[in-house]
Amino acid sequence: MIELSVRGIGLLGPGLADWTSGAAVLRAPAGWRRSATVVPAPSRLPANERRRAGTVVKAALAVADQAVAMADADPAQLATVFTSSTGDPANCHALCEALAAPDPAARLVSPTRFTNSVHNAAAGYWHIATHSMRASTSLAVYDASFGAGLLEAAVWCHVKGEEVLLVACDVPYPEPLHTLRPIADTMAVALVLAPLRAHGGHRGACTLRLQTLPEPAASTRCTDAALEVLRGEIPAARALPLLVGIAMAPRHAAAPALLHLDVAEGCTLAIEVACPP
Repeated sequence: MIELSVRGIGLLGPGLADWTSGAAVLRAPAGWRRSATVVPAPSRLPANERRRAGTVVKAALAVADQAVAMADADPAQLATVFTSSTGDPANCHALCEALAAPDPAARLVSPTRFTNSVHNAAAGYWHIATHSMRASTSLAVYDASFGAGLLEAAVWCHVKGEEVLLVACDVPYPEPLHTLRPIADTMAVALVLAPLRAHGGHRGACTLRLQTLPEPAASTRCTDAALEVLRGEIPAARALPLLVGIAMAPRHAAAPALLHLDVAEGCTLAIEVACPP
């Protein structure tokens, strides 16, 4: 079993502007009004880089900044795990259009398009903006991308004994790819995780206890119907049951929440969410 402390959280999604307001929604979802995700301009990037960055980069940096600020951490000292089912869909669409063009001259791809086509583009923008030389991993595991990223970050914390920034982000594809891979809206989640043994639990912080199960189990669903719809529509929203557990942890300190999360086909992560006294 791996024990972690959650030091910082970032959240951005439909009707969810940040973790502070989002946590209130998760505790009392009846008042939630779903609306299109508003992605802020990344203040860490200079103007020319903001113009070049795609939505997935902007959303990822927005939640990363939220989580780092909440943790009062130095971003340059954090190893990172970035996970996404989609990468940059608009850039992928543009590259496919260029490659399918009948005119060979139209098939030329700009250096910016090429730079943003790699799956670790968001990680690259973050590490350059924060002057970080720490290790970084970028993952894609289809609908289980968040769970796989959480497991990767947890193992890094456990083995290396240091804090890790986890960022999950997904963005809709344009047509015709949207029909084949429908993703309802942009959503991003970030967690700053610390090894419990090295930091004494960070008094007042939420604690996670994680272990993989020997047999696969069904993923935990959201009890609220509207949040459950959102959970099923965006891969990054698979984080919602965990975020609900974190938001509710102070109220249920005597009875830690237990939930299951897919990390790969046939592999399930069991997570206990507790709030230290």
